[in-house]
Amino acid sequence: MKRLGFIYLCLFAFAVQAQDFQKRIQHKLDSLQKQNGFPGITFCAILPNNEKIIVASGWADSLSKTPMSTESRMLSGSNGKTLFIAAALKLASEGVFSLDDKISKYLGDEPWLNRLPNAQSVTMRMLMNHTSGIEEYYTLGNFMELVKADPERSFKPYDTFKYIFDRKPLFEAGSQWGYSDTNFILLGYILEKISGRSMYEWVQEAFIQPYGLSRTEPSLRMSFEHLATGYGRANSPFPFHGAMVKEGQLVFNPQFEWMGGGFVSQVQDLAYWAKALYNLKEISPEIRADMKKKVPAKTGKNHGYGLGIQIRPSGTLGESYGHSGWFPGYLTDAAYFPDKDISVAIQLNTDDIAKIKSSPYDLLQFIANILL
Repeated sequence: MKRLGFIYLCLFAFAVQAQDFQKRIQHKLDSLQKQNGFPGITFCAILPNNEKIIVASGWADSLSKTPMSTESRMLSGSNGKTLFIAAALKLASEGVFSLDDKISKYLGDEPWLNRLPNAQSVTMRMLMNHTSGIEEYYTLGNFMELVKADPERSFKPYDTFKYIFDRKPLFEAGSQWGYSDTNFILLGYILEKISGRSMYEWVQEAFIQPYGLSRTEPSLRMSFEHLATGYGRANSPFPFHGAMVKEGQLVFNPQFEWMGGGFVSQVQDLAYWAKALYNLKEISPEIRADMKKKVPAKTGKNHGYGLGIQIRPSGTLGESYGHSGWFPGYLTDAAYFPDKDISVAIQLNTDDIAKIKSSPYDLLQFIANILL
């Protein structure tokens, strides 16, 4: 009985502490939102005892004055790579392919193989850690003009590959780092080809359903329940600015993003998944170690990149494992801090860094430090 009483006392203490954290973080987010003038923000932390802290502030729609809710969802941008990489590494663990296989092994029957930069030297691993030397497709050619002319248009993988055909590589394969969604779209094309199944199906069955990520779904439509209105910055590379949702739907089709991100999510799902990914049991210990091997990245001082994950320093919280995300009008970041056994996630319905006055990752760390 004494032991049971001690357990109840500990649980009560944890609950009181969580409530205090919740109040302090709510106050901080409310102050930041009012002071900086960005539309809205959501935040979630999963503590070592699995206690959840989730907070929302500001507006999900500034025009209608719809308050941001903890149920609000946003396009999570490149953070979605973490779901796709989990599926890819599960296939590698099952022997479907090897990380150091050349992509030419799987694309040898494609008439366009040798039109890819570094076609004969790129490996599957290089696609996953962005050391292939292949550049970003959406900044090239007439891609933006096509999106602007037909906002509902869908793109097949080949439609994006053709923008990099016959171009010089950014660098010799494996020698440097250069972030590019094209890497992951190529990866997805290969994995669907050799597995015979959709990557979205793999992710849904292996991770979204088993891990209870019920607020996360593929961004294959132009309307979603509980979607906050994102606000795109004026200097965006995409030809749409201001409100990204009008009359209940997005102003352009997000389908093209696919393996580059490709999900709508909510901050609680993102925080839970960040911790789950680090400890993923569906992949072998050897593959999990490979996932965490970092190469130098150009996203910040002492930043690294593993296989589909960013590995970043954070001072008092220790090194983090996760991923940021950008989609026009939205910013996301989620990370797990193994030294503290804390996972955190943040979403904002603006991509205007000038209004936030901080990178999402720096803001994430700032809020997370309240938990120490």
